[in-house]
Amino acid sequence: MDDVATKKTHQEVQRYYGETLSSTDDLKTTACCTTAAMPTYVKNYLADVHDEVLQRYYGCGLVLPESLEGMSILDLGCGAGRDVYLLARLVGETGRVVGVDMTPAQLAVANEYRDYHASLYGYAQSNVDFVEANIEQLDAAGLEEASFDLIVSNCVINLAVDKAAVLASAKKLLRPGGEMYFADVYVDRRIPDELKSDPVLYGECLAGAMYPPDFVRTAQEAGFLAPQLVEESAIDITDPDVQQRIGDLQFCSATYRLFNIDGLESSEENYGQKAIYLGDIPEHPDRLALSQQIEFPIGREVAVSGNISCILEGSRFSASFRQIGDKSRHLGTFSSTSDNLPRFDTAAETTGSSCC
Repeated sequence: MDDVATKKTHQEVQRYYGETLSSTDDLKTTACCTTAAMPTYVKNYLADVHDEVLQRYYGCGLVLPESLEGMSILDLGCGAGRDVYLLARLVGETGRVVGVDMTPAQLAVANEYRDYHASLYGYAQSNVDFVEANIEQLDAAGLEEASFDLIVSNCVINLAVDKAAVLASAKKLLRPGGEMYFADVYVDRRIPDELKSDPVLYGECLAGAMYPPDFVRTAQEAGFLAPQLVEESAIDITDPDVQQRIGDLQFCSATYRLFNIDGLESSEENYGQKAIYLGDIPEHPDRLALSQQIEFPIGREVAVSGNISCILEGSRFSASFRQIGDKSRHLGTFSSTSDNLPRFDTAAETTGSSCC
């Protein structure tokens, strides 16, 4: 898009989320709704988030990865702050969460309840801040490079015109070993040009949806060499007019994790390595699923690719695993049944679907 078209798209997104939508009931699809089943502890924490914040939630996944105590977290496209306040509870009083959004109406709601949540959580002061900024222009947001342990985003990067700029900036803002964990909307082919300018399709997270191979290539160009698919879910188009406009395009929501770790490769290679989960991560005492493809039952040796070994060693998970082997001998491609891309023909059924 040229500068004029980009500015118009940004204005349309601001209008859609600041004026057109007043609550999740106004949505025309399930693209901006969380469909994954929530763990009990998340449901309990969610019950403490203020109702007005919950009513303006438009995410498509759970961006609450494991082991967050004391972490510094950035939420890109935080909206009214639902995920920010959930994360503020999970990081504890010593952690911090910063939310970035470009829609003033959303941020007004988010800011209104900072003290409310701090008091409810028993914190001496709020551990959250909100910044009005475009996530495509994070260099101008006043955020310090290499200052965040984790960056999350929930159904927002699809709304960005320059997705490469978002991922490149995220890489700069992460500390070594940090992670980007985000849920978003994907499409089974590249969106036709005539649909990209449709304000309703764009606002409903469809017209800006990413074609998975393009996303992987963009992520790798930004320095995230080994994207890991965490989960996927089918998207239902509930509005007949929207369904007619999109034709036979298929959409799904998917959650990916990207790591800022040196030594990762663009392919999954086999060095004969194994890893054993020690079971010390709260809420995951018996097993830990790092991605859709690999799960670690406590105490059992699990074969891992060179990338997974590198991630476990270089991230916050290092103390929770004992690893066996090194990269001294290459054994070929790591055997896997997945290429870390969503499967639109067999996308997981939506279960426990809700927009809250």
